[in-house]
Amino acid sequence: MSTNRRVLTSLSPLIETRDVIALKNKTGNLYESIAIISRRANQISVTMKEELHRKLDEFTVHGDNLEEVHENKEQIEISRIYERMANPALQAMNEFNEDQIYSRKK
Repeated sequence: MSTNRRVLTSLSPLIETRDVIALKNKTGNLYESIAIISRRANQISVTMKEELHRKLDEFTVHGDNLEEVHENKEQIEISRIYERMANPALQAMNEFNEDQIYSRKK
């Protein structure tokens, strides 16, 4: 697991109240800050989904028999890792608060 993934899994998955004044002060507009965070959350979500599907595609069985279902412990463990990760919105909020997101106006 990369160091970036370890950092993202170490985030608290619990929702906390945020200081909206601090969010507003970063960009000058609260709604602009929220829009930046939401765009980054969408990027994180898409990346996580693609990564998960890529890892789970290794375990797909292409067969005609639907009754033959077998459990794969590695597949279950990969799914559990992604379930324990913080929500993409929480990850984006953390990145925004730590000034790791670059944004510019059109």
